Amino acid sequence: MVNWQFVDKELYLQAMERSPINDLELRTLLNANLTEDINNREIIFKGIEQSYYYEGYKKEDDDE
Repeated sequence: MVNWQFVDKELYLQAMERSPINDLELRTLLNANLTEDINNREIIFKGIEQSYYYEGYKKEDDDE
């Protein structure tokens, strides 16, 4: 499982752009952030939260 808390948004999006041509950059980025802690609910929910962040969404309490 990927621990998305440590995957930089810009690096991820750039790697995704280039992945149809060469996916090595994307595989390397994700492989460096793999975790075996698959039963940790915090990591799972932080990953979901991070996916929304990558899509440009933010939590309402982040307006400050």
